[in-house]
Amino acid sequence: MRINRLAAATAVVATLALTATACGGGSSTGGSGDNSSPKTLTYWASNQGTSLENDKQVLEPELRKFEQQTGIKVKLEVIPWSDLLNRILAATTSGQGPDVLNIGNTWSASLQATGALLPFDEATFGKIGGKDRFLPATIASAGAAGKDPAAVPLYSMAYGLYYNKKMFQAAGIERPPATWDELVADGQKLTKDGKYGIAVEGGNVSENVHHAFTLGKQHGADWFDASGKPAFDTPEAVAAIKQYVDLIAKDKIAAPGNAEYANNQTLTDFATGKVGMMMWQSAGANLKSHGMNPDDYGVAPVPVPAGASGTKLTSSMVAGINLAVFKNTKNLNGALDFVKFMTGKDEQIQLNKTYGSIPPVKDAQGDAAFATPELQALSKVLGSSAQPLPQVADESQYETLVGTAVKNLLAAAAAGKPVTDESVKAELTKAQQQMPAN
Repeated sequence: MRINRLAAATAVVATLALTATACGGGSSTGGSGDNSSPKTLTYWASNQGTSLENDKQVLEPELRKFEQQTGIKVKLEVIPWSDLLNRILAATTSGQGPDVLNIGNTWSASLQATGALLPFDEATFGKIGGKDRFLPATIASAGAAGKDPAAVPLYSMAYGLYYNKKMFQAAGIERPPATWDELVADGQKLTKDGKYGIAVEGGNVSENVHHAFTLGKQHGADWFDASGKPAFDTPEAVAAIKQYVDLIAKDKIAAPGNAEYANNQTLTDFATGKVGMMMWQSAGANLKSHGMNPDDYGVAPVPVPAGASGTKLTSSMVAGINLAVFKNTKNLNGALDFVKFMTGKDEQIQLNKTYGSIPPVKDAQGDAAFATPELQALSKVLGSSAQPLPQVADESQYETLVGTAVKNLLAAAAAGKPVTDESVKAELTKAQQQMPAN
């Protein structure tokens, strides 16, 4: 369920022109916050649970705790991912927004560019307990480099390589692959009798761009140059995308039908033993809902190139949800108290345990709830080998354009058309040419 919601979030970004951003333009809200309404707050929460009603059942008892501690009543609205960005953009334009809100962390720089969110400078971080409480990788996904973050991390996730232990044993594979050469070799051993080595969610734009980003980092692609201009069709980016598409086109360890997967079919195939591997975020709860026992699968870092070092060891993008404050809130002190409460150790344990995510707050990660083999593996990835997507104002356009380019290439591979360096470069050049001119 979580991947579907994150995919929906990115899909919304993909279809909207961030008119408020206007090449990094300033705020349209006018003015800044005050404390004229000190006893109330409005909070827009994203849909993290199985339904909007489920989120209310999870959050309302926690909000009552906050009210008992502070005397501040919080009006909660849970907004589906399909509507959330529309609502936020309308609020940045009108200035009529909530006091506190959840945002997808990949939106951070784009929303930061509107000027509508409160910057978390050193003094502001001091009011919520300090910046050092958070994992550095999660802070890096909260706004553009060199600027004060526009939000703070609330729920975190990372990609891992999930592998079916029984299928590995039957194929004589002793351990999960650590390099891409090993993954292809293992995948070929697993691909037989109507089953495949790995599944990819090829019709899902957000999944495509997440893997394009990770493989790009492994090949040395940055996607944007030092001045913030797109650099989508570099040799490094071409090599990364071709490697991913070749899982269908050349290596043939993913089924051609995967090019159309867009509704979590990857999860279903993995849980039902149709494939031996998948690259996914925090999949445990979904796999359990499909009847797969946690003892039947393992989780390892997504493979890297043999001999890789530095940023080429990147094995995931930093996934998750951030918590932001509208700059023109009428309860600035209360809003920061609420952020401090929601990112406190006790709430981080409670909420991330409920939602199956990873606490971005360091001292919450030691709780037994996060000691499962799956979450320990993903926590290690998040803390050591995950990188944030490009924190630039045009990041949302990058997501949709590059993700769609990969979708087109996977569809071509599935149809039996040759996928060459030249055809990959042509798709990426087309994507780059559609980026906004600043």
